[in-house]
Amino acid sequence: MSISATMVKELREKTSAGMMDCKKALEESKGDFEAAVEWLRVKGLSAAAKKADRIAAEGLVHAGVIDNKIGVVVEINSETDFVSRNDGFKNFVVDILEHVLSYDSTDNILDQKHKKQSNKTVGEVLKETIATIGENIVIRRAERYVVQGNGLVHTYIHGEGKIGVMVEVATSTPEAAKTAEAKTFASDVCLHIAAMNPMALNSDSMSADVIAKEKEILKQKNLESGKKPEMVDKIVEGQIRKFLAENCLVDQPFVKNPEVTISAYGKEASKKAGGDLTIKRFVRFELGAGIEKKVNDFAAEVAAQTKGH
Repeated sequence: MSISATMVKELREKTSAGMMDCKKALEESKGDFEAAVEWLRVKGLSAAAKKADRIAAEGLVHAGVIDNKIGVVVEINSETDFVSRNDGFKNFVVDILEHVLSYDSTDNILDQKHKKQSNKTVGEVLKETIATIGENIVIRRAERYVVQGNGLVHTYIHGEGKIGVMVEVATSTPEAAKTAEAKTFASDVCLHIAAMNPMALNSDSMSADVIAKEKEILKQKNLESGKKPEMVDKIVEGQIRKFLAENCLVDQPFVKNPEVTISAYGKEASKKAGGDLTIKRFVRFELGAGIEKKVNDFAAEVAAQTKGH
């Protein structure tokens, strides 16, 4: 049968697939609209699988809170910054954030039943999104906080989705958690973490492996600089204290007022809030951190593609 331009347009609007793909789908399905949708879905899923090995280091970090008691931060990656600005990609990020906010676990997200499309898993919705957008997309990580007892959770997004921070602040009373001072403190701490990137909450929570490695590096540096071997251990202990002060959140100078540490700022805020404010935990996602980005030699790529032509 004849495939009209109107039919192609309608199929494209429904599926967001390419015009030629829509025409091909209608031809293959002999004009059956729903069969054409299914044909594109199958074709799209196949195409999505081929894209899965592409490095996805761009994208967005997004965060959200429900009633100051449940917070989520997610990182979802795309291959290019161009796609990260695409409305379809942005909507998918919001969709996944809302799913994680409503679900009680961040384990095996891809196998979970999708919040809005309960007949599909998150993984299936992801594959359909990859097929529609045409790039590999990865739900890289998600963190979810639920306040137990008195306290509040706060999130902050910096640089249009480049850095996301979430903080849980415990309070000694339920009234303190509701004060403007507590919310301002949580907001300021999020901003500080985004800027200063602390490695741990305090010295007790700093990884023993990190400390051991730093000690070894400092020891070698001191020996190479000519320090007496019998004095090195004492020197290193002082340097480790400085390292912890610089990299533990509560000991860092507050970015908005370096005259006070975060710990001291917390005590000031506690007095104003009428109850103790204690930073319980935090998480900081920086877009693409730890992902090896592929740098293409464009000239070499073109040469490779034209070789033999």
